[in-house]
Amino acid sequence: MISVTDKIVLITGASSGIGYSCGKIFAQAGAQLILVARRQEKLEQLAEALTKEFLTKVYLLKLDVRDRLAVESAINSLPEPWKDIDILINNAGLSRGLSKLHIGDFQDWEEMIDTNVKGLLYMTRYIVPEMVNRGRGHVVNIGSIAGRGAYPGGNVYCASKAAVRAISEGLKQDLLGTPIRVTEIQPGLVETEFSEVRFHGDQKKAKNVYRDLTPLTGDDIADLVFFCVTRSPHVNISELLVVPTDQANATMVHRHN
Repeated sequence: MISVTDKIVLITGASSGIGYSCGKIFAQAGAQLILVARRQEKLEQLAEALTKEFLTKVYLLKLDVRDRLAVESAINSLPEPWKDIDILINNAGLSRGLSKLHIGDFQDWEEMIDTNVKGLLYMTRYIVPEMVNRGRGHVVNIGSIAGRGAYPGGNVYCASKAAVRAISEGLKQDLLGTPIRVTEIQPGLVETEFSEVRFHGDQKKAKNVYRDLTPLTGDDIADLVFFCVTRSPHVNISELLVVPTDQANATMVHRHN
């Protein structure tokens, strides 16, 4: 098992949900954290909690991963002690709407593609070359069960997560011959702010997604991320699909009612 003590872990979308949980589990294990998100206040709250509880070294980046020049500037401007990123967790992502494709909202499409696909590409492009130069590193991409097949109303979101799956496979192939590992984790239903964001803040609709079933939590996914990056160096967990026991696939769930 690989120790992450004093390893530098960069987490995008760190202000809530899976990213927040990843911050906690890596802090507990003694890692140093670069936390990336758009919401400065949330980042500061997480940093304060982690520093207080685990004495974690934390560096905050208020950053929108959709902005390529901002990503380039942020990564290139990291202070010297923070430049050698060991683990990149591409977690920033979202879903917007559940409309049929022919009446879909253009802005929703662009936000999903720019965040889920292009944002992940930008972070990877600016961080992985240095991993290759140093001969160590691990990229963890948070995909989705939605990337394995479309479901009604999921069209563009599913396409964006299918892209994450293809990018993860392609990156692994391109890094063959280096010690850099690539993992994609594909969760099913995880209760975070995800559904609230999808439904533009409609809490009633969001809660209904998880009604009468036991969904996964951010902590469940963080636990798997931690498991994948701490395996022996010769072991690469390339792909991991995880669903709650109450879910069989993207559209089939069992509700206890």
